[in-house]
Amino acid sequence: MYKKILVTGGAGFLGRHLCKELLKKNDVICIDNLLTGRKLNIKEFLSLPNFTFIKHDVKNKINIKCDKIFHFASPASPIQYQKNPVDTLLTNVLGTYNMLNLSLKNKCEFILASTSEIYGDPKISPQSENYFGNVNPTGPRACYDEGKRSAETLVFDFKRKFNAKIKVLRIFNTYGPYMAKNDGRVISNFILNSINNKELKIYGNGKNTRSFCYVDDLIDMILKISKIKKNISTPVNIGNDYEITIKELANTIIKLNKSNSKIKYTKSLLNEPKIRRPDLKLINKLIKIKNRTELIDGLFKTTQYFRENYSYFY
Repeated sequence: MYKKILVTGGAGFLGRHLCKELLKKNDVICIDNLLTGRKLNIKEFLSLPNFTFIKHDVKNKINIKCDKIFHFASPASPIQYQKNPVDTLLTNVLGTYNMLNLSLKNKCEFILASTSEIYGDPKISPQSENYFGNVNPTGPRACYDEGKRSAETLVFDFKRKFNAKIKVLRIFNTYGPYMAKNDGRVISNFILNSINNKELKIYGNGKNTRSFCYVDDLIDMILKISKIKKNISTPVNIGNDYEITIKELANTIIKLNKSNSKIKYTKSLLNEPKIRRPDLKLINKLIKIKNRTELIDGLFKTTQYFRENYSYFY
């Protein structure tokens, strides 16, 4: 059991769920500048004696005693990171650098939330950890893609040069309760529009694919990997390898919500990945993965969350 766990970006979508699980057995320090994270996400934790919230930007140094660091601070949706591209890139570079130095000072393990976006628009499928990716370094998505690639570089350089205790998790598309309404992610967009019988906009012909992981399953995998005592010498793909086209996803959500929504096809987005499916051989060797949440069940739970918070979103 760890005495103090530091979670950067703890008021964000994934950070919130991670804090909730960690609080069951640990003291948790949540750091967030609330640029994209929301105080509402952590409202239920604020009165707990083992939870501390600090409003802080990880681009600036901070001195905290802790036993483990989960570095989840970064805008993660295209709308948000393209709105603040320079800040996004610097958060991933300076923020990661600062948190790595803090981990050295505390002699504790550092766990980086990286992303499947480091594979860019991949030329192979599924994407394995030894695939270097196909990223446009000057495109509109580069602030996030290259930011995370740079963060990974820093982590492994700290491991080689300073013998830092590290783990790098390449997180694939994740969904579930506490997603923000305006984050521009396809599942939240489709669910909210279908509830209101508005058209579902698909960029391109709908044949692009994604592999969606329900947030509870993802957090379970993250925590199991974090408990492995030895360093892992490579990044680890983490997510669900069930692949679905965006058109199939739209039709599934329309049917689930008994919606009158229509699908509207529009111009493809620049550099948007056409395929996304993780190769999960490595993670299956490292941990035992519990039965995954079926997509239809996860979509139902997520839809219920949005319905119950309807007044907040509209």
